[in-house]
Amino acid sequence: MVHQSGLQAGTGAALCVGAVLGPGALTLTSTAAAAAGPGSVLAWLALVMVSLPVALVFAALGARHPDGGGVSAFVRTAFTRRTFGPWLGRTVGWWFYWAVPLGVSAAALIGGAYTATAMGWGTHAAPVVALLILVAAHGANLTGIRLSGRLQLLMVGLLSVLLAATVAVTGPQVQLAHFSPFLPHGWSAVGTAASILFFAFAGWEAVSHLSAEFSAPARDLPRATLLAWGIVTVLYLGLALVTIGVLGTRAGTTTAPLTLLLEQGIGATARPVAAAAALLLTFGAVNAYLAGAARLGGTLARERALPRVFAERVAAESGAPRRSLTTVTLAAAATTGAAAGGLVDLETLLQATSACLASVTLAGLASATVLLRDQPALRTAAAASCCMVAAVLVFCGAYLLLPAALAAAAFLFRPAGATRGTSPAVSHRASVPDHQQDDVAV
Repeated sequence: MVHQSGLQAGTGAALCVGAVLGPGALTLTSTAAAAAGPGSVLAWLALVMVSLPVALVFAALGARHPDGGGVSAFVRTAFTRRTFGPWLGRTVGWWFYWAVPLGVSAAALIGGAYTATAMGWGTHAAPVVALLILVAAHGANLTGIRLSGRLQLLMVGLLSVLLAATVAVTGPQVQLAHFSPFLPHGWSAVGTAASILFFAFAGWEAVSHLSAEFSAPARDLPRATLLAWGIVTVLYLGLALVTIGVLGTRAGTTTAPLTLLLEQGIGATARPVAAAAALLLTFGAVNAYLAGAARLGGTLARERALPRVFAERVAAESGAPRRSLTTVTLAAAATTGAAAGGLVDLETLLQATSACLASVTLAGLASATVLLRDQPALRTAAAASCCMVAAVLVFCGAYLLLPAALAAAAFLFRPAGATRGTSPAVSHRASVPDHQQDDVAV
C-alpha cells in the first residue's frame, strides 16, 4: 500500500544527499590533494564506485525491513536466533545514537568556522553559528518529516545548483599542467587519500532509520538512493577535478578550496556565496542525522534499550519523537560548547564519530549477508564491503575504545521490567510503518 503522507523519492533523495555530502565537501578536496596530489582524483573515483554497492545494500535492507531502528533493527532481525542477537542489535543502536551528538557537533563547527571565515567574522563566531545550525535543524525536525524533507529538498536543490555552477564556471580555467606529476608521492599516497576520504561517503546508514517514513519503501527508497548517489558522484568528482585543475599546488595547502574556486570564478562576491554553501551543506547533514537519531531513540525506548521516557506517542503527521530529538540536540550543543571551550578538539570528535559509524556500517553489512540470501549479487557486495570497512576500523586505533565502552554500557543497561534478550516481536511491531499505527514506529 502506498501512503501519500510519507516521504517520496525526491524528498528521500534530498535527505540522503544531505547526510552523505555534508560539510566534508568544504575541505576534503584539499585534504586529499595534500596527501596524494593530482592522484587523489583516483581515490575519489574508487570511493564513488565502492560506495554504490554499500548504498544499494542499505537501500535493499531498508526497503525490505522498514524500521526506525535502521541498522539496529537489521542486525537484531538477522541474528535473532542467536543468544547475542538482542544485545548486538541494542549495541548497534547505541553506537549510532550516541555518535550523532559528536558527529553533528563536529559538522556544525566545521560549517560555522567556514562561514565565519568567509564572512570575516573571526573564529569566535564559529561556535555561535554552529549552535544556530543545531537550533534550526531541531526546529525543522519538530515540524514533521514531510516539511523537513521538503525543506531539505529545497536546500539540496540550491546547493546542487551552486556547486554545479562552481564547477561549470571554473571548469574552463582548468590547466592540464596542474595534473603533472600525477603521482608525486607514489601509489601508496592514493591509498592514504582514500582512507581520508572514506567517511565523505558515510551516511547511507543514517537514512535507513527513516525507511518507515517512506510512503512506499520498497519502491521509493532504492530510487532515492540511486538518485542521491548520482548527485553526490557528480558533485564530488567535479569539485575534485576543478580543485586540482584550477588551484594547482594551492589545492593541497588551502583550508578553504571552495572559497578560492569561487573567487576564481565570480570574484569579490565569492565569500558570501561560500558562506551560503557552507550553511547549506552543514544544515543538510545535521538535519538528516538528527532526524534519523530521533526516530532511532524512540524505537530503542519502545524496545527497552533506552529509558521509556523517550517512547512517547507521536501522531503520524507530527514531527520526530520530541524527547529523543531534544536529548540528541542538547547533547550536541553541550559537545559544541565543550569544543568551543577547548575541552575537546575537532579531530577527536571526527575520529570518535568515525569509529562508531564504521562499526555501525560493518554490523549492517554483516546483517545483509544473512538477510539478503535471495539476492546473491547484493549479498556478495555486502561481504566484500565488510572486508573493506573492517580494514578501515583497524586504523581507528584507540578510538575503538568508544564503541567498546558503548557496547558494555548497552549490555549493562536494564530498565525496570526488562529481561535479558528483548523479544523479536517488539522489532516486528516497530517495523510497521507509522502510517499504519498511532506510534511513530521509528
